[in-house]
Amino acid sequence: MNKYETVFISDPDLQDQTRKDLFDKVRNIIASEEGLLVDFDEWGSKKLAYEIYKKNRGYYVCLTYGGDGEVVKELERNFRLTDHILKFMTIVLDKDVEPQALEEMAKAASEARAAQPVEATEEQASEEEEKTDAPAEDAAEETAEEGGDTAEEAEAAAKEETE
Repeated sequence: MNKYETVFISDPDLQDQTRKDLFDKVRNIIASEEGLLVDFDEWGSKKLAYEIYKKNRGYYVCLTYGGDGEVVKELERNFRLTDHILKFMTIVLDKDVEPQALEEMAKAASEARAAQPVEATEEQASEEEEKTDAPAEDAAEETAEEGGDTAEEAEAAAKEETE
């Protein structure tokens, strides 16, 4: 079994449901050809280096998977037949990989994905704290002094009032 990486660019103007259906189709192709999907990494919409089919942006996705050459052939055949795929490229990352090693990589990738939204939430929270107005902070301090509440509770109450 070989380990492959395929990067494809889909139409950025696709509706969410159409994009989800396309991604499910890709996952099903890998599964039907007895491949093992290690990682399905959506990079999102990015500016293209050059115009493709009169589009300046594309939605990038990086697949890491294991299988034989038939998986790659079938996946690329479907990419060629799908109008929503602008470009794709497949490379061999490693040859003669044990299936157990790929399963461990898949498990590690899914655990990393599960931890990622928590980090994003913390970043968003810190950005929101920076965006708060000074008057709201002053109101929180006044409330804490008057009502005996903790500063955190008073700041949360002041934030709710301003929203």
